[in-house]
Parts: sequence; structure tokens; C-alpha cells
Amino acid sequence: MHTFRGKEYPCCASLTMGIIGGKWKTVILFHLMKGTLRYNELRKQMPTVTERTLSLQLKTLEEDGIIKRKVYTSKPPLKVEYSLTDFGKTLIPLIESIAAWGDSVIETYSK
Repeated sequence: MHTFRGKEYPCCASLTMGIIGGKWKTVILFHLMKGTLRYNELRKQMPTVTERTLSLQLKTLEEDGIIKRKVYTSKPPLKVEYSLTDFGKTLIPLIESIAAWGDSVIETYSK
């Protein structure tokens, strides 16, 4: 068993999927690889995700230490930015591999 942030996982693959698994987490990370984005910029990149789902996924990624959330309150309107933490940046090669695999599937098998 492997323990990470109070959760137990039966294997390393399970831990990885527990952190980045699901329909939207990998997509969020893919967009944040390119740099810091505001909430609405992320929403525009992912038009089919609901606001509730996006908010929950961002919160989970933040709790796991993968992304950081910076709030600017100096002047209205409130501005919130999301970016990868140093820990989150360790996932970049994995996300790039997942994206490359998706590209190869489209090229090879979608005929």
C-alpha cells in the first residue's frame, strides 16, 4: 500500500490515477502546462465542462498540491489565477505523453 496525503492506494499506478484521473483533471493540467490562466480563460478552453465540475476539480488539484491558486483582491473585480506548482510541473512529461498518445490514436485509428 502507498499513502499520499492521507489516502491509501494499492499501487503506484492507482496513486497516479487518483491524482490526475477523471475526465477533467488531465485536461486542466494540459492547459496549465502552457502557463498561468485565470478561471474564465480555463472555462473558455474547456467549453463543455460545467462550472461546478471545474471548480471541484481545481479545488482537488490544489488540495493535492498540483496547482496553486492566487487571488488578487486589490481592486474589483476579483481576479483568480491558477498555475502548476513545482510538484505539478513534474507531471508535464506524463501529460505530454498522454497528449501524444491521443494524437497517434487519431492519426492511426480514426479512419
